[in-house]
Amino acid sequence: MRRVGVAATAALLGLLWYVPGVINAPAAQATCATVGCPPPVPCNPGAGGCWTPTVGLRWQYQLQGSHSGNGCNFASTGGINVNISAAPAGGGAPVQPQVFDIDFQTDGFCTGGTITQENGAAVAAIHSNGARAICYVDAGTAESFRPDYQAYVDFNNQTGGALFGKPVGGFRNEFWLNINNTVGQRDFILAQVGSRVDRCVANGFDAVEFDNVDAYQNKTGLSISSDTQLLFNTQLANLVHSKGLTVGLKNDLGQANELKPWFDFAINEQCFQYRECDFPPPGLAGWTATGKAVFNVEYKPQAFKCAQAASFSISSILKTVDLFDLPWTPCA
Repeated sequence: MRRVGVAATAALLGLLWYVPGVINAPAAQATCATVGCPPPVPCNPGAGGCWTPTVGLRWQYQLQGSHSGNGCNFASTGGINVNISAAPAGGGAPVQPQVFDIDFQTDGFCTGGTITQENGAAVAAIHSNGARAICYVDAGTAESFRPDYQAYVDFNNQTGGALFGKPVGGFRNEFWLNINNTVGQRDFILAQVGSRVDRCVANGFDAVEFDNVDAYQNKTGLSISSDTQLLFNTQLANLVHSKGLTVGLKNDLGQANELKPWFDFAINEQCFQYRECDFPPPGLAGWTATGKAVFNVEYKPQAFKCAQAASFSISSILKTVDLFDLPWTPCA
């Protein structure tokens, strides 16, 4: 989910620096050298395949099960359209995704209103088609419709409300989590996330995408610093590598340069819309230049800039924010 335009925020701060009377310099950029991040842990090939996406692969992003009327489309694969195809933006014969980013749990619409199963069947079908599957896991927020949500509620109650922040903008059933560790919040969250990643492994996924790992840039109702975010994100990456999967950094462009050694690829929303694909320099363009894939999704047609995406070697698609199977338009 789209959070903050880094370049736009920086531009605003730049204007403030020139306002008479504003004499305070901006805070120093947090770095792992000053924060004390754990060293990067390489992916463990003894635990899993450690598949690493190459630059330029075509991807699909589907986080809601496809349905029409009262029925679940593609029920045998949990609502995931594993055989989707479409003509590229520039025209030509229909093409199919080489990488799918899907939720590790099946949309409740396809299971009677609650989440009662996982997306292993979709992963198997994706693999049968010769494609790869990235496992979407929410790390920085808690969603009330998840089967493990009660564990978050219990911890929050036991710690006197130390875990939950505000609801995420536009999502009343999703709450920001306190990733500080004053009463063990971060330890608890990492344990919960670890259990979710175990399910990604069990269902045959090839990699993991963690959502909502940029709390420090959002109105969470919590006091979360960029230092704390770096600690949390690096621990998440090491957690996945220990389990034999690769891991993608979701958004958090303000820290993308610093976090690059820990992550294998990047997932991005709307960097062309906000003109920040290469901000702060070299930004995501620097990832692809060193062989790390970047998967971008744009939600506005006017921001879907395939020529620019090609110049950055970024794999870009156009979709709508609901992230159903359709529409899906790849650049190439």
